[in-house]
Amino acid sequence: MSPPLRPKAGRRSCGAASRRTTSRAVSTDHCPFCMKEQKELGRADFSKIPNGAPGIETRMSLVYDGGVRTGYISLNRFVELTSTAPAKIFGLYPRKGTIAPGTDADIVIFDPERQLTLSVKTLHMKVDYNPYEGRQVRGAPDTVLSRGRVIVEAGRFVGRAGGGSFIKRQPRT
Repeated sequence: MSPPLRPKAGRRSCGAASRRTTSRAVSTDHCPFCMKEQKELGRADFSKIPNGAPGIETRMSLVYDGGVRTGYISLNRFVELTSTAPAKIFGLYPRKGTIAPGTDADIVIFDPERQLTLSVKTLHMKVDYNPYEGRQVRGAPDTVLSRGRVIVEAGRFVGRAGGGSFIKRQPRT
């Protein structure tokens, strides 16, 4: 994964960058490869191992737990780093990344006290490993609305397969 996970000293500098405007967003390349597949691809040549790690489901909890709860970043900065800024970078703003009339009504209701143990067994990503296996975090999505429809309720997926839609990026503004 790029950048790789860092020791504690490096995490402090990442936290400091997040507080300032140095960091524009906290996003993920979400590469849901299974470990067996990765090892097979790199058996004869490590450069063939895919880059990335599964992270789409853990991103907000990790940033909240390590950022907001520790005082590195404010709640407003958390929303900017995880929602508004990525939508702008990827040319999806204002349709995504803000709550306003005419937007898609994609909303995450986040429970700041919900405790979660990050594990292959407790998450919904179809992978056989988790880079944060066993880590306990406080703060997690409780309810998620996609285009105004509830798709996650009490942390459980209640949407329907194929319910999403592709949105073509626009040039950044």
